[in-house]
Amino acid sequence: MHDELTYEDIRKMKEELDYRRRELMPGLIEEVKRTRAFGDLSENFEYKAAKQAQNKNRSRIRYLEGMIKTAVIIEDNSGDDSVGLFDEVDIYLPEDNDVETIRVVSTVRTDPRKGLISRESPFGKQVLGKKVGDRFIVQVSETYSYEAEIRAIRKSSDDGSVPLMGF
Repeated sequence: MHDELTYEDIRKMKEELDYRRRELMPGLIEEVKRTRAFGDLSENFEYKAAKQAQNKNRSRIRYLEGMIKTAVIIEDNSGDDSVGLFDEVDIYLPEDNDVETIRVVSTVRTDPRKGLISRESPFGKQVLGKKVGDRFIVQVSETYSYEAEIRAIRKSSDDGSVPLMGF
């Protein structure tokens, strides 16, 4: 299995890995040592919290390493008049009589609350490649779907402004 990531995704992941290994990890190790000295580890909340932070950091490092190792680089090859990766798109939702602005992004930079929609999501898959005026149906479940229409496309690129998702 592989993850489809942009060059910018990989660059951001390597940058985060470097920070976690060189800056964050030494401080977490020192915090574990410092809190271990408080005594009885079974009732030492500070020690438990320090160990949890250290383990969370190690887990994120493993996650980033795995993503980079299995990555397949993707690029936006959309036309000037069709929706591509990282473009801003105005979507009309007739059901709500509302226009929403979204960007279709790689899976590691998704944040639906900010309008950053994964290219792998049902909505993202429907939007990519569409042109202004195109209408489409998004199938959410077996019993629910909704219609949408592309109202405007503002071409953009992966300029690095969209952060990686955390956990």
